[in-house]
Amino acid sequence: MTDFEPLIIAFACNWCSYAASDVAGTSRTCYPANVRIIRVMCSGMVEPTYILKALDGGADGVLLAGCRPGDCHYISGNLKAERMVEGLRVLLRRLGLEEERLRLRWISAGEGGLFAKTIEEMVAQLKEKGPSRLKKSKGGISGI
Repeated sequence: MTDFEPLIIAFACNWCSYAASDVAGTSRTCYPANVRIIRVMCSGMVEPTYILKALDGGADGVLLAGCRPGDCHYISGNLKAERMVEGLRVLLRRLGLEEERLRLRWISAGEGGLFAKTIEEMVAQLKEKGPSRLKKSKGGISGI
C-alpha cells in the first residue's frame, strides 16, 4: 500500500476556499499534488450528484470547501452545503463506503496554510484507508 497515492477532488468556493488555494500557491506553501481543484461559485451550489460522480469516476476522496459560517457571499450557501454533506454521508454508509472519504471544511480566503494542511490530512487519512472500493469494483456505484 506504500505506492498508493490517493486522488482528491476539491470543490472550492470562488470567494474563500479557492482564493485560499491560490494563497497557498503564491506563498509557496507545499502540499501534496494529489488534489484536483474545481472552482465553484459557492459550496452550496455543488449538486450531490457531482460528489457521487467524482467518487464513481475514480476519486478516493472529495473535499467540499467553503466560506466560514456567517461569511458566505450567498448568505447561507455554506449551511446548505453542510446539510447536503450530512445526507451524503448517510448515503455513503449505505453504499458501503467510508464517510470519511467526504470532507467538508470552512477555509477563508487568507487561510492558504489551512488549505494545505487539509490536503495533507486527507492524503494521510486516505493512504491509511487505501483505494476507494469503487476503484476495485469497476462497476461504480451501481456495481456495489
